[in-house]
Amino acid sequence: MALTIEDASIRHLDRLYEIEMECFKREAFTKQQIAQLLTSPNSISLIARENDEIVGFIIGMLTMKDKMLVGHVLTIDVSLSRRRKGVGIQLLHEIEKIFKGKQARICRLEVREDNIAALSLYQKLGYKKVAKLEYYYGDAHGILLEKFLA
Repeated sequence: MALTIEDASIRHLDRLYEIEMECFKREAFTKQQIAQLLTSPNSISLIARENDEIVGFIIGMLTMKDKMLVGHVLTIDVSLSRRRKGVGIQLLHEIEKIFKGKQARICRLEVREDNIAALSLYQKLGYKKVAKLEYYYGDAHGILLEKFLA
């Protein structure tokens, strides 16, 4: 099954919100927050499609930090039925390429400390732990990860 990565838009909102709820439940972005991100000129939003069905998405943003452009992945979501099939990796690689093309030197993201599967995936892809984020996810700690975009 061929996976295609393409730009997301506001017309995908309902499906993206469904996937967000499936992935993150009470920590999920609200539908309004996703709509704002999809329409923000500063954000980069991509969807993964398989046979015309949206099976995942990623939303990131470019920010300035210490006079350096940084790409920040705000959310990466893959439908439960499509997990462990490389969808998340493809989405992450694609947004990293876009960040790099826009001169970002670093890509950052946060992950729940207890999300061992995601943590090990990010570390395999070259992300390094730079900080612990106390109670970042309500009652759970987060970890800030960074990767240099060579």
